[in-house]
Amino acid sequence: MGVIARQSIRGALANYLGVAIGFFTTFFVLTDCLTQEEIGLTRVLVDAAMLFSGLAQLGTNASIVRFFPFFRSDDGRNHGIFGWSILIPFIGFSIFTLLFFIFKQDIIDIYSQKSPLIANYAYLLLPLTFFALYLTVFETNASILLRITVPRLVREVGIRVFNLVCYILYGNGIISLDVFVLLFCLGYGVAMLINFLYLLSLGRITFRIDWGFISRRRLKEMMLYTLFMTATVLAGNIPLINSLFLGAHTGLALTGVYTIAFYIANIVEVPYRSLGAISRPLVSQAVRDANWDEVNRLGQKVSLHQFLVSALIFFFIWINLEPLFAVIPHGEEYAGGMGVVFILGLAKIVNSSLSIGTDILNYSRLYPFSLLFIALLTASAIILNNSLIPLWGINGAASATLFSYVLYFLCLLLFVGGKLRVGLFCRKHTGVLVLMLALFGLDWLWSRLLTQLFAPLPPMAALLADAVLKSTAMLAVSLLALRRMHVSDDVDALLGRLTLRRKGVSGE
Repeated sequence: MGVIARQSIRGALANYLGVAIGFFTTFFVLTDCLTQEEIGLTRVLVDAAMLFSGLAQLGTNASIVRFFPFFRSDDGRNHGIFGWSILIPFIGFSIFTLLFFIFKQDIIDIYSQKSPLIANYAYLLLPLTFFALYLTVFETNASILLRITVPRLVREVGIRVFNLVCYILYGNGIISLDVFVLLFCLGYGVAMLINFLYLLSLGRITFRIDWGFISRRRLKEMMLYTLFMTATVLAGNIPLINSLFLGAHTGLALTGVYTIAFYIANIVEVPYRSLGAISRPLVSQAVRDANWDEVNRLGQKVSLHQFLVSALIFFFIWINLEPLFAVIPHGEEYAGGMGVVFILGLAKIVNSSLSIGTDILNYSRLYPFSLLFIALLTASAIILNNSLIPLWGINGAASATLFSYVLYFLCLLLFVGGKLRVGLFCRKHTGVLVLMLALFGLDWLWSRLLTQLFAPLPPMAALLADAVLKSTAMLAVSLLALRRMHVSDDVDALLGRLTLRRKGVSGE
């Protein structure tokens, strides 16, 4: 098994452990311990911090991945690239801090009418942004060393466990709302510190900048690329923009409903967090070496696997959505987000399947053109949010994300294909699409022909029995179809190992 597959599987396991904890927390603790407004408050605070921290990075994350091949050294010092990764975001954070104090009152005024709670806790945006900023920086430093499992555990498991404790303490009246929000933000600071200590434990880095190594020409190239890539942060943060618009236009209650739906849809994208983190350094190296055959191979491989995995996850989420809302506390209050789950789920499939195209362009000589596509994505997202949220509410915010991504990737892939001769699609993408359409067709037939057989049972028992049996049948159909399709060697190998393990268990 290659390094991509090995590290991706480990990272994905960490991600899905976090998903399991997050699932329990979100649907059985969060909805029980917090009101819709309080859920919306935590969502807006975190999304604002993530957006601001992304901008404060000044493109550092993309920059250190792109330039790491130039800095790599056998002694592990890597000529101070890790020092650059600390210095440049600090400059960005200093700029953000200044702007925050200048526009603080304007931000408060925007939310004061619909979401007054935001105004009460606006002061926490600065420390939360700092924590989120360096949490991501240290995570990226680990990824270029091909060590993503621990940082993923910290982000996906550690933060969620910390938040879970905070929810329980607040829900049981042990701490006040003020203390809860403070501890909630502090959790990101603890995660940042753990990631930093993990980097030091690797013993392969130094934060001392090797000023004598880098030429003036290379320094200029790095600075221009780093500043330029600041704009690309918006491409991955369109959903964050949605929650900020919702908080201003509809209030925190509907933002809370959107948050629950967003979490469900976000599960679709989980595999790409590890696969993307481990594939980007390899794509960067292939682009630097002008090995376009390898770039095409990596791009198609990542895109195909992400399309398959994300589409399957989306399908199984959708067929179990009604039972999920039936069993969670106050589920009837959040069931109005089912449309959001469907629309955002499609958007997540598009984004996770095609984001490798953005990476390829960003690491190539044509990276300045990415600014045009980011401007298109950002402008369309802002315009569509302003237009669709007043018309369709939370469904409008989700639709703005989907339409913006489709337009963005359509233009991006046409450009990458024409200029770099890189294509992400292959014949097997069509096979995966046909499989998914067939599964949705089978789900429709099941609902028409078999669901009624469970009617004699009590309503909740009928709903759960139908969901379990249908999911089991659909999983069996999916695995059988994948074995016959031979989507890729990696998929065949994974299915083969599952078969051997099942036989081993049966033999025992």
